[in-house]
Amino acid sequence: MVRLESRGDVSRAWSLLSPVVAIVLTLISGVVIFSAMGKDPGLALYTYFVQPLTTAFGVTELLVKATPLVLIGIGLSIGFRANVWNIGAEGQFTIGAIVGGGIAIAFHDSDNFLLLPVVMIGGILGGMAWGAVPAFLKTRFNANEILTSLMLTYVAVLLLSYLVHGPWRDPDGYNFPESRLFPAAAMMPVLWEDSRLHLGAALAVLAVVGGWVILSRAVIGFQLRVVGQAPAAAKHAGFSQNKLIWFSLLLGGGLAGLAGVAEVAGTIGQLLPSISPGYGFTAIIVAFLGRLHPVGVLLAGLIMALSYIGGEVAQIEIGLPAAVTGLFQGILLFFLLGCDVLTHYRIRFGAPGRARGS
Repeated sequence: MVRLESRGDVSRAWSLLSPVVAIVLTLISGVVIFSAMGKDPGLALYTYFVQPLTTAFGVTELLVKATPLVLIGIGLSIGFRANVWNIGAEGQFTIGAIVGGGIAIAFHDSDNFLLLPVVMIGGILGGMAWGAVPAFLKTRFNANEILTSLMLTYVAVLLLSYLVHGPWRDPDGYNFPESRLFPAAAMMPVLWEDSRLHLGAALAVLAVVGGWVILSRAVIGFQLRVVGQAPAAAKHAGFSQNKLIWFSLLLGGGLAGLAGVAEVAGTIGQLLPSISPGYGFTAIIVAFLGRLHPVGVLLAGLIMALSYIGGEVAQIEIGLPAAVTGLFQGILLFFLLGCDVLTHYRIRFGAPGRARGS
């Protein structure tokens, strides 16, 4: 009989090292996978993980991909600290893009410099509104926020599809399912000439700093940590769990909405039926890979962004299938969860011992 036995005191060193071990095991698995596919594992790993970083264009594209992952990951990690499980960031990302993009479409002939701030605020408020739904259902009816936030994701994606196929379809777009192009005044400024790196990357860095301040310097950050680590003590201290649920879901939704509007107003330039390769779900891995710490989330976001960029380069250079990106992300999550389990528990063989006198 195989069973797990709690280790009691968890080693802080191993808790911090487990993401590193998970990454190493993922790379080893990559060698096995590439060999089984008949590819040179050394060349494949180089193409996937190193080659994208050898050019300025590759580095800027890495930062472009990391921007939404870090923005969403910061919001999720703060909520996860308090055991508020927002799994619907993909939907909040989409609604943020819809609301912000809708404002840009409505003022498609405007050149007012205030349009971009309004578009960004609209995206944030849209994401917050979508996060408020599971917050209300949780605090009013004790509905599971995992299920409600996740189901709302599909509502958001279908709403986007309806809009770009219907009322928001570009009248001059030859019947393609896409919106008008956003006006220049609604587009985020480029930070690096001849690249797609936009203002959203700077906002992601500000989110990291803001997340660190909340968790380490703000009273509500202390309350979030206590609720997550010792719910009974938090209740005894009089901390309002409902307030923390609202704060976590509104913050996570707002940052996801900002990520969504940054994607369409900084990278794409219009609304399309699909605006995300799954950033909202990948950001969950980012949050845990970063140990729910803002700096860790930044580093984890860069690593996961590399999996997207590396997958694209590997498709072109050595003919790997697009599914390899999702495969690597899934393997990394599997090893990360496995390492976390073994950090908290030890494997025991045989039946548990009986207490004396029984």
